[in-house]
Amino acid sequence: MKITKRIGALALALALVLSALSGCGKKDAPAGSGSGSSSGSSSQPQPMDLAGITDPYAAVAGVDGSAPAAKLGDTEVTAAEVLYWLAVNIDSYWEQYSAFLPQIPWDTEMGGGTTLADQLKEGALEAALFYRGIQLLGSEESLSPDPSIAADVDGERAEIASQLGSETAADHVYWAEMLDRDLVIRLNECRDLYGQLRELYFGEDSGHWPTDAEVMAWMDEAGFYRAKHILLLTTDPSTREPLEEEVIAQKKEQIDGFLAQLRAAEDSIALFDSLMHEHSEDGGLAANPEGYTTSRGEMVAPFENAALALKDGEISDVVESEFGYHIILRLPLDPADYRDQMVDLEMEERIQARVEQAGTERLQVFEDLDAQSFWERLTALQAAVLAETQASS
Repeated sequence: MKITKRIGALALALALVLSALSGCGKKDAPAGSGSGSSSGSSSQPQPMDLAGITDPYAAVAGVDGSAPAAKLGDTEVTAAEVLYWLAVNIDSYWEQYSAFLPQIPWDTEMGGGTTLADQLKEGALEAALFYRGIQLLGSEESLSPDPSIAADVDGERAEIASQLGSETAADHVYWAEMLDRDLVIRLNECRDLYGQLRELYFGEDSGHWPTDAEVMAWMDEAGFYRAKHILLLTTDPSTREPLEEEVIAQKKEQIDGFLAQLRAAEDSIALFDSLMHEHSEDGGLAANPEGYTTSRGEMVAPFENAALALKDGEISDVVESEFGYHIILRLPLDPADYRDQMVDLEMEERIQARVEQAGTERLQVFEDLDAQSFWERLTALQAAVLAETQASS
């Protein structure tokens, strides 16, 4: 997960409560789902009883939020930090794949003897360590976070409490996102420190601000290209098994029809966007409506080869991959659009190098975390908080 996505995942509490009050903060979560081999389906979770809960982390994971889960050098990384990022990771996964999966396939093998649950958990620890790495670098550069952050958080918490009628209800809104006041402050202080470090290392006055030529050379070396596609699936995303031959034939006829329309259109780019948003079965479309920026080796070979053979603005013929039928539109790269990405990747490498230099240690609290059990209990907690906020509105 890139730093921009990490920082984008942060939100102050007001955004959280507005999402909860609207009733559209999350898709229905697979609270009753089992492993990928079970036959359970998505269902509304049974709300947890909020009465008597003083530590949301203990309620959903059976561990005190302040308990150390890992160490970065001599610095402890708490269970609360890891559980926040675990919630972010699982929610992001479900957001992308819920349209195709009846449940989260926790036990799916992901290679190297690890399961999806293992990867989600490891990603959470990586993010928590990364944020501690920001603090470490900030301290070494004698930087301090904006002192107004705590007051801003308290002000927004007070606004939530005013809307919901109590400070307790405001705390519950934090809990639904695996946050408490201290963690919200810490995460936003890290975000502020990251901005200061970024300006120090790569700002316009730093002497290391990337020029257009440097950005284009970086993109070319990394093999970056940008494309959109219309995808009609020929495999079942939940099982990766081929669809029935009759269905595949229908989809081939359909995508051939799309290509014929595009070849005959006066404005093929506009039509491409229209067809893509109406018909594409790409689960990542909602998160990437302006297309994918990727690099050589990241996409399946038929897609990549076809995309790289196109000039900017050209549309491919129908391309068949292991996922289905694609029509691809090659998009131009503007260095101004990717300078921030280059800098963020440079920042990520620098912070990650400092994390590795400091040394990390997984503690038993982390080893004992069960991603599936955590998610099932978190969705029950979220259901209770949503019911409470709706009753207060």
